[in-house]
Amino acid sequence: MVQFFPTLPRQALERTIHRFGIVPEESSDDTAPISCGIKNNILTIGQSSVPLYQNKHLTKVPNILFYNIPQHLHLMEAMLQDFHLGHHILLVGNQGVGKNKIIDRFLELMNRPREYIQLHRDTTVQTLTTQPIVRDGLLVHEDSPLVNAIKHGHVLVVDEADKAPTHVTCILKTLVESGQMILSDGRRIVPLIPPNGHPSNYIQIHPDFRIVVLANRPGFPFLGNDFFGALGDLFSAHAVENPSADSEISLLRQYGPDVPLDTIKKLVGVFGELRNMADQGLVSYPYSTREVVNIVKHLEQFPEADLEDVVFNVFDFDRYSPEVVETLGEVLQKHGFSSKNVMAAEYMAAKRAREKIQVTKSRYSGKDAQEPKHGKEDPDNAPHVGGNTWAGGTGGRDTAGMGGKGGPYRLDKGHEVHQLSEEEINSVPEHIQRAAREMNRKAFQEKLKEIGMSAYDATLYNQFYNAVSRQIQSLRIILGNLQAKNKERHWSRHQTAGELDDVKLIDGLLGEKTIFRRRAEQEPEIGAPQLKPKLFRVVVDVSGSMYRFNGYDGRLDKELEAAVLVMESFQGFEDKIQYDIIGHSGEAPFISFVKLKEHPKNNKERLDVIRTMHAHAQYCWSGDHTLEGTEEAINSLAEEDCDEAIVIVLSDANLERYRIPPSKLAAALTSKSNVSAYVIFIGGLGDQAERLTERLPAGRAFICSDVTQLPQILKQIFSSSVITI
Repeated sequence: MVQFFPTLPRQALERTIHRFGIVPEESSDDTAPISCGIKNNILTIGQSSVPLYQNKHLTKVPNILFYNIPQHLHLMEAMLQDFHLGHHILLVGNQGVGKNKIIDRFLELMNRPREYIQLHRDTTVQTLTTQPIVRDGLLVHEDSPLVNAIKHGHVLVVDEADKAPTHVTCILKTLVESGQMILSDGRRIVPLIPPNGHPSNYIQIHPDFRIVVLANRPGFPFLGNDFFGALGDLFSAHAVENPSADSEISLLRQYGPDVPLDTIKKLVGVFGELRNMADQGLVSYPYSTREVVNIVKHLEQFPEADLEDVVFNVFDFDRYSPEVVETLGEVLQKHGFSSKNVMAAEYMAAKRAREKIQVTKSRYSGKDAQEPKHGKEDPDNAPHVGGNTWAGGTGGRDTAGMGGKGGPYRLDKGHEVHQLSEEEINSVPEHIQRAAREMNRKAFQEKLKEIGMSAYDATLYNQFYNAVSRQIQSLRIILGNLQAKNKERHWSRHQTAGELDDVKLIDGLLGEKTIFRRRAEQEPEIGAPQLKPKLFRVVVDVSGSMYRFNGYDGRLDKELEAAVLVMESFQGFEDKIQYDIIGHSGEAPFISFVKLKEHPKNNKERLDVIRTMHAHAQYCWSGDHTLEGTEEAINSLAEEDCDEAIVIVLSDANLERYRIPPSKLAAALTSKSNVSAYVIFIGGLGDQAERLTERLPAGRAFICSDVTQLPQILKQIFSSSVITI
């Protein structure tokens, strides 16, 4: 089931396995040829053989159209081994990958009779064990497919198991685990009828009884219950994937022998790329083999049909999502479709690459600071080391620059940094430090005034926007699927006691017991309207180290890109989620950059926000308020009335320098039960971030080495915190 993990937990698991020296065995090639046949009443799949099942209920044996491909036969061989060992089976996979087809073909090959039941959100324990039917004009209750399968030794196929409430599917737990269950009419299902027991009071489990459960993967986008998490250990679980490209081509050629091979390859290319994009969160629906099969079947039956019109039938709903339209258009154009029906425009997004990594070297000056000043501007931007003449020099004194002492503020000209020691920096006399700070405040206020009066610089803003444009689209898709989370008091139906439910009067007359309702606090149903907005607070680190080490690992650039990502992505979702951006530095623990309900309305205002963040990191005094900023952000948000509160703390993992123990940060993150708080480390020297993450609560700390990972991190946070799974 590892492949169904979200990206970040899967990567964490792989890193952990690797760290302990556990090397996974190379998986067998699912595309390797494999034989399947029946000879002398012996079914053989690959190297596994079992006798055909002898039964009298031939009408219950599935008989379907099925085309063999190696990937499915390898899966059926593994299932055959499990059946032979007496195991129950769980098949988990995305919608449309062929779970029903595979199990029906599997039972057909074994000659096993099937009982089928499909679950849904309104399934109750009673409907799972009995079914009402009309016979001779009378309504009677008969045994359900579950009970019939137990009696006669058939295979019970439970479809859409993730859609039913967990308390309903959990009745299968006692049945599978201990072989016992009590029915609503008082009968007991038991492995063996007691010697003194009356046969009419018991149902003995047939030795050939098996259960096959089919479920979609848990979480986004299917939003079903996590059946595997609740009952997976009782079943032999198998993952069902979309076929590989070669297997899918082979399958489609059997469905459409007259469809040109080039057309089939084009379709496989389009849908294969869309599935990869779904894994990355760039599109919400993981387009499956089912859609491609339907397209090919249509083209086989109507060869004169326009290919693009047939293909776009699959994407008709997506044309109403601006975030998906451009991506679909780009993929379709890439594979030779004109995409005129999707109205796609060219989608240009490029992550700017860093030309070089800034290098830091230690240096000793030995000279005293005299008077803070900006320094002279070098028109050639040549590197200057030491001295007190040039602005943007490194390892010097008095002037604005990097790594020196006594200067009024930081100024990065992109050169190799020569860093003075902390001892030498701290030896600057108090009166010079005071003069430098006064000059710093004056320059900072002038910078803020300049930002407020400056014209919109499209080139500068696009530099940050283009770096995250794809991720904006991904995050908007996630935000569009947010679900209500706040618990409310509702009427709980299908109860055995409480107030009589008016809509179940007829059921009561027919003997139904669960005809009452009562008020109770409960989780909202999936898709329920959200009555209060969610509050999302981003706490950004605008301390001096963000500016100082930006040339080393781009941490400040990544943070500004993250701010653009949030501001652009959340636009238009104000009815669902409100956000603000606050900052902390060595000067203050709570600096407001974007206020709740006062979001920037255009690119100019968004550019002003990131300019102000950049200016603060450049001009602020040294120090760190990560802990105080985190506590203030969480405590103030905990007092708000909302559907749910989430705090994301962006930090550069530079806590050791200020002697902040991880235990205190961990306590702050978990201090309020009604606030879900997380920290994302977007920079760090050496393995600082890794060591910090290991010492913080599991699932509360993440490392973002590239801003393109941020939507995946936020998706993981939303999946565990906002989206009900």
